[in-house]
Amino acid sequence: MITAMTFVIALYIFMLAAFTGYEVISRVPSILHTPLMSGSNFVHGIVVVGALGALFNASSVLEQVVGFLGVMLGAGNVVGGYVVTDRMLAMFKPSTKSATPAPTQGAKS
Repeated sequence: MITAMTFVIALYIFMLAAFTGYEVISRVPSILHTPLMSGSNFVHGIVVVGALGALFNASSVLEQVVGFLGVMLGAGNVVGGYVVTDRMLAMFKPSTKSATPAPTQGAKS
């Protein structure tokens, strides 16, 4: 059973984590946002591990369904995050369209 004091402590920890996260993220330079996004995909992987743990400890059918949905949605989030990160990194690669100069007409060899 949740007491008032337990709720206040949980709320305090949540507010402290939110404030700390905001302060840390706001100080990241723009050029580092792509690696930060890739690192946040690791956090989503931990969510999948937690959902697997909940699924393995499920005792009723409802708990198994919710655990399965958690694993599937978490895995989709991880895959989607890496796809988006890959697309963002592709924007920083130099294009190779004009790697070789076009021959000029009338040039003597």
